[in-house]
Amino acid sequence: MTTSTTAPAVTPPQIKSDGPRTYGIIAVFVAAVVLLLVLAAVHLTQGTASVGLGELMRALNPWGESDDSRTQAVAVLVASRLPRLFAALLVGLGVGIAGAVLQSVARNPLASPDTLAVNAGAYVSVVAVAAFGISLPFFVGGTVAFAGGLLASGLVLLVSRGGAAGPTRLVLAGSAVALALNSLTTVLLMLFQQNTIGLFAWGSGTTVQSGSQNVTMAAPVMLVGVALTLVLAHRLDVLGLGDDSARVLGVDVRRTRVVSVGLAVLLSATAVTVAGPIGFVGLCAPVIARLVARRVPGLGAHLLLLPFAGIAGALTVVAADVLLRLAIPAGTAISVPTGVVTTLAGAVLLVWLARRLRDGGPAAAPARGAQGSVRSRTWVTTVAVVLAVALVAAFIAALLLGDRLILLGDVMNWISGNAGRQVSFVLDQRWPRVLAAILGGAALALAGIIVQAVCRNALAEPSLLGVTPGASVGAVAVVLLLPGVGGWPVMGVATVFALATFALVYRLAASRGLSSDRIVLVGVGVSAAATALTTLVVVVVSPWNVGVALTWLAGSTYGRSFGQVVPVLLVLIVAVPAALIGSRSLDLVALDEDVPRLLGVPLNRARLGFLALAAVLTAAAATAVGALGFVGLVAPHAARALVGARHSRSIPVAIGLGAVLVSVADTLGRTVIAPSQLAAGLVTALIGAPYFVWLLWRSRAS
Repeated sequence: MTTSTTAPAVTPPQIKSDGPRTYGIIAVFVAAVVLLLVLAAVHLTQGTASVGLGELMRALNPWGESDDSRTQAVAVLVASRLPRLFAALLVGLGVGIAGAVLQSVARNPLASPDTLAVNAGAYVSVVAVAAFGISLPFFVGGTVAFAGGLLASGLVLLVSRGGAAGPTRLVLAGSAVALALNSLTTVLLMLFQQNTIGLFAWGSGTTVQSGSQNVTMAAPVMLVGVALTLVLAHRLDVLGLGDDSARVLGVDVRRTRVVSVGLAVLLSATAVTVAGPIGFVGLCAPVIARLVARRVPGLGAHLLLLPFAGIAGALTVVAADVLLRLAIPAGTAISVPTGVVTTLAGAVLLVWLARRLRDGGPAAAPARGAQGSVRSRTWVTTVAVVLAVALVAAFIAALLLGDRLILLGDVMNWISGNAGRQVSFVLDQRWPRVLAAILGGAALALAGIIVQAVCRNALAEPSLLGVTPGASVGAVAVVLLLPGVGGWPVMGVATVFALATFALVYRLAASRGLSSDRIVLVGVGVSAAATALTTLVVVVVSPWNVGVALTWLAGSTYGRSFGQVVPVLLVLIVAVPAALIGSRSLDLVALDEDVPRLLGVPLNRARLGFLALAAVLTAAAATAVGALGFVGLVAPHAARALVGARHSRSIPVAIGLGAVLVSVADTLGRTVIAPSQLAAGLVTALIGAPYFVWLLWRSRAS
């Protein structure tokens, strides 16, 4: 498959400018700066204080007469509006340039601080410091964020071969690493809520500032980083010609890459320290700059492209701030992260880029590792028996272990109705969540194996295709708006949102031919948008009740009742036989585009039917265990490795593995730090993300 797009990641060096080219470049820069100044002026007029434009102009006049209104306007400007504007400008400038550098180094139009997990690494570092009650000076905190971002981006570039393996592998690797780091962040936010108050919304990126201290200290660091990237501009031009050509021309390719990535991470980490991880600015700004450069001769040289990408980044952040406060009342807008708007814009851009991917033809081959191995019937039977024993053991251990240890005899007495009051209380609370973990894991595993077969991609799963985040938008809204509502309303809304989200992903991806790479990239973009909308719902509807949303988003069985388990049980009763009956069709759909049609399988109808079933399973699982990730990736892949790719065999094994995985994860979460608890989804993500990265590493040369 060819993974080129219409927005190239690298622009070759430009010929020396002549007069018309110079005028065009000057005109573009002047237009961008004028637009930025206009938006900045509008930005200064927005806020909670009733200070008009005339009063602000008087406040900016040093020779004006002093009175109460002018004093109030000066106070508003100095304490709130100017720091917020300068933060937006500074963050946009740094992240825009960082994204342009990363795209040039990776030669990949989808490289950015988000897709390389730089922001996730920096964010988890900042939260870790705050969680343990450590108060660090600004520069030390920035150094910690820099280290976290550097380690995360290094891992992503390592498993994606520096971005040379194509956009899909880069985005998948970045998504996996970011999800693991975000899971760790959620653990810290849940366990240390007192020390991390306000960091949930800050985690989406906000330009709101308490005075100008952070901006003042960050500006010199940011300017030094920008200056050093401009020093590397000529080397980045030469690097765009290819590694061999760059070496012939005397450029040390490895050192240039290392230094460039380090500077990009420095700019991104500084931005995170000031305003949190404002999403997708590092993707939007460079793409906009490169699209403009294609129409303005001479602008593609990095000495001009990098500053223009910085201005585009500043425009993006300031415009997002302005739009946010135009669309939402001022009293509410102050609590809504600016990153929600930029993430929505970046998700649209990512989908647009994914839709312009060209594939090599209609018959996309299954991904490496999707076929599994041929196994004998004896081996398959042995695996089934071992798995059944493991499931029973996991169920018993889940009943016995937790914040209070229960003996097996106590369980037998409880079943017969002869247990003591305390034992009965514990087991009455424990058994519904044990059942929820087992059934939720089974549903997610079945959904995952269906999605991987239809997408012909062993690295796909419901979370990465928008289904789980889409279900979370509806479910979190219902949970926050209607506290104490039963499982059926939550499942109904989650199902509608899951189906609608995947219908959108499918429609966007299939409009130019259904490519496995395209559907994954579109799914990642839609997932990012759904996650941003979930954050918006939380901070607007119930900002004081973040713990409930975190518990749901992390994937948890906490407080589950039997009524919340019934929906997923009924869905599984229908879905498992349906999947087994259709296993032969699923085998054919997983092969290619042509064979199913030749054998009389209505491919599009079958594909839609299977994916609708996967969406319903995901929504039902969300009712039982929340937005739990990676089970739909790990369980199907392990099942194929154990019993082969025939779905009549791999489906039951995947269901059993999913049930065991979530049950064990829930038991560990209730036991290791008892009486406190870790959400089951955090444990599965911390297990599944390294497994996902290992899959990418193992297949990096394919």
